[in-house]
Amino acid sequence: RAGPCHGETESAADKRAHHNALERKRRDHIKDSFHSLRDSVPSLQGEKASRAQILDKATEYIQYMRRKNHTHQQDIDDLKRQNALLEQQGERGRKKRGGRGHGGTPRGDTSWPCLAVRALEKARSSAQLQANYPSSDNSLYTNPKGSAISAFDGGSDSSSDSEPEEPQNRKKLRMEAS
Repeated sequence: RAGPCHGETESAADKRAHHNALERKRRDHIKDSFHSLRDSVPSLQGEKASRAQILDKATEYIQYMRRKNHTHQQDIDDLKRQNALLEQQGERGRKKRGGRGHGGTPRGDTSWPCLAVRALEKARSSAQLQANYPSSDNSLYTNPKGSAISAFDGGSDSSSDSEPEEPQNRKKLRMEAS
């Protein structure tokens, strides 16, 4: 027997060509996906980076954004609680005054000045965060010492050093009720 006939050989060649085309299309899709991911990470936009670097920096950026979102959600929850408490204080004050101009705090309740100060401190702190960590999410930030740092420099083993520091403690002002 001499081998497959001409029709079977052509069919095998067609199958191989089709398989090669599908594989090329798959590789192109993966390549485009990596380029899209690279351009989604601020410190890598337009840069040339290996696939491993893209994955490392994307992981760091996702972790950073999760922490940032968590902090913002906590701030939102705190502000909602403060608003509710201030609304209660205002309602009690209106009921107590009964239309007699404006009065002070309800007797014995000194929590509202602290909450008001805390809300102002949060707003100020938020403004400082926005100054240090602009919403454009550029990769350069200012650390608490005033030095410029890159949010995503370094290898994958230096992720804790390469992420911007967020203020750990907020000053608590005390306000005496008058």
